[in-house]
Amino acid sequence: MLSVNTNTGAMVALQYLNKTNRELETTQGRINSGLKVATAKDDGATYAIAQNMRGNVRGYQAVADSLNRGVSTIDVAMSAGAAVSDLLLEMKAKALASADSSLDTASRNAFNQDFVALRDQINTIVQNASFNGSNLVDGSVSMITALASADGTRRISVLGQTLTLSGLIVTITTTSTISTLSKASSMISVVNSSIQNINASLAKLASGEKKFIIQQDFVSKLMDSLTGGIGNLVDADLAVESARLQSLQVKQQLGVQALSIANTQPQIILSLFR
Repeated sequence: MLSVNTNTGAMVALQYLNKTNRELETTQGRINSGLKVATAKDDGATYAIAQNMRGNVRGYQAVADSLNRGVSTIDVAMSAGAAVSDLLLEMKAKALASADSSLDTASRNAFNQDFVALRDQINTIVQNASFNGSNLVDGSVSMITALASADGTRRISVLGQTLTLSGLIVTITTTSTISTLSKASSMISVVNSSIQNINASLAKLASGEKKFIIQQDFVSKLMDSLTGGIGNLVDADLAVESARLQSLQVKQQLGVQALSIANTQPQIILSLFR
């Protein structure tokens, strides 16, 4: 039936053209964003899963930052410990030299001045071994703790090592000297004990740092795995989308032509009145 009021063919052609335009818009959006699931309306379930995984990745980024700060703090502490150990070796040499009974007073005084300068340098190094406000070797921080899980429920820690003078590790006191033969002789064993203690402390710090580094590696690999999993869920296959784009563009052109043809059909009615 020919009618100027109703053109069924044009309505059908318009429906298909609108559908093609919607699909074309979706494909173009995927190509522009690189995502097949960019918002919840694309796929609510997949979007929710991806968002949860993104939350985990953000959490592990915070864990990685916490571990990095911890490693840096331990590195500074170990550098200070190594410097103190070197100073103790020099102090041992000074004490041994001053323990020589054949030294005159002037020579012994010279060795003592060097010994005192090295002694005082220990506390200077220890007091400046701070990173991000934390000092593991001056006794102000008993331990340093870092995040180990994205939910914050698990942590790893390393105990501090007090390397100040007159302590349990460095047993040399703030007033120790080698100004006399007897003091120099007794100081040798004190320095030896301090050297053994500080080397043990450095081993403990190194062991603690290893825990942090192992956790760092695990967190890095875990974030890579999570990021890859998110990509598998929401990333668009651009090769497929490119082919689909070309197909839809052809369908769009054909739809426009079909609609144009359908719109010309009522004009046939005019020929009936000529």
